[in-house]
Amino acid sequence: MTPTMTLKITTAAQRPELLEPLWAMPDTWPEYVQNDPIGWAHFARIPAVFPDFVLIATGDDGEVVARAFSVPFALNVAGRHGLPAAGWDQTLLWAFSDHRKSVRPDTVSAVDITIRPDHHGRGLSATMLAALRDNAGAAGFAELVAPVRPTGKSSHPRLPMAEYVALTRPDGLPVDPWLRTHVRAGGVIDSIAPTSMTVPGTLAQWRTWTGLPFDTQGPVDVPGALTPVHCEPDHDYAVSVEPNVWVRHSLV
Repeated sequence: MTPTMTLKITTAAQRPELLEPLWAMPDTWPEYVQNDPIGWAHFARIPAVFPDFVLIATGDDGEVVARAFSVPFALNVAGRHGLPAAGWDQTLLWAFSDHRKSVRPDTVSAVDITIRPDHHGRGLSATMLAALRDNAGAAGFAELVAPVRPTGKSSHPRLPMAEYVALTRPDGLPVDPWLRTHVRAGGVIDSIAPTSMTVPGTLAQWRTWTGLPFDTQGPVDVPGALTPVHCEPDHDYAVSVEPNVWVRHSLV
């Protein structure tokens, strides 16, 4: 963030007029990530169903420069044994199911922090993470959790996530910059979510999403992907099963 820039962060409930420019804001997410079926069904509904948990940042000119989505859900209830292996996908399913069934939430999960590309490198990710923590705490929650998608993992797609998470700098902080941001903010790495986001598709779909041929059986390294995508040419499908890293933030 430039020294002369004043950032204003509000919720979607406070400023619903910002939702249209929020969705128009460009991002750098890989196209295949945006075709996760659970995300496709639920992500766009978050501002309507959980407007108090959606944060929108605007700059001096009033334009949207960042967003942070979170959802409340019940973690400490019968049948849910800790943070789920299905990470991001399962959190969305639980949050919307709990809302529909009027189950009282006890935890907030971050599900997305996106910075407008021309504002990358200015510390806005840490600012939005801090705002999510503050927002959840102000709502009376004792914990914010996050199925973190480590930004540097795509450079090591064949390395198991557990081994990647264990990589640290001489100062003891994670090598991964996004995990490092969470730890600096007070987060504690909890566990691996091995099936956090699952994206199936036909070979034609994967060719459209990635520009790659997808004509060889087995793992395919896709730019931006955290792990190889499994390709089955004889059966005309490929599937990405991406792991995330659960991080806990105590708010008390």
